[in-house]
Amino acid sequence: MYDVLEKYFGDLGWWPAETDFEVIVGAILTQNTAWTNVERAIRALKDKRLLDPRKIVGMKEERLSRVIRSAGYHRLKAQRLKAVSRFILTECNGALCRLKKKDTVELRKGFLSVNGIGPETADSILLYALGKPVFVVDAYTRRIFSRHALAREDDAYEDIQFLVRENFPMKEKTLNRFHAFLVETAKRFCGKRKKLCEKCPLREMRVHTKKTTKISGRK
Repeated sequence: MYDVLEKYFGDLGWWPAETDFEVIVGAILTQNTAWTNVERAIRALKDKRLLDPRKIVGMKEERLSRVIRSAGYHRLKAQRLKAVSRFILTECNGALCRLKKKDTVELRKGFLSVNGIGPETADSILLYALGKPVFVVDAYTRRIFSRHALAREDDAYEDIQFLVRENFPMKEKTLNRFHAFLVETAKRFCGKRKKLCEKCPLREMRVHTKKTTKISGRK
């Protein structure tokens, strides 16, 4: 699957950002909204020179929510941006290069302890901002895996991660590109309702099955 998609897409250059902190901000803002809305919110933060954990922690929540309004759920996301910024300042005084040296498992636990950060957001931060070899499981991944009889859409997050970990090279660059390929494939060809199977690069791999066995036996 990876080889087919790599040949089709090439390097998609994910995640689009100028700094690691921008990636983290984007991972928070992209929750339940389109990326175009996130880009507008990040641009607004940049225009006001607020894309910095210290400035986000220091500003009033009401003002921050106004700046990121385009991202939707702006009040809630302002709270989450302040929470993750406090975490970063506490852990490494804003120097993300220091976070990159920490153990992946402990670092993941730390991000999951931050209010509003779940497994998908935490893993997006670990992979795209901190270069850790983790696989991000999102709705696009679930959809494609289920339609190719690799997993069910309601399988546990950790079980789908286990499936990938046991059958795929756990290297940061490869995991980065694989997740990007799956997202792009889902957006272009594998919609929630609209399926363009005949045009999809994975068309020759499509498995016709009525039922996929639920993943089990995780170590």
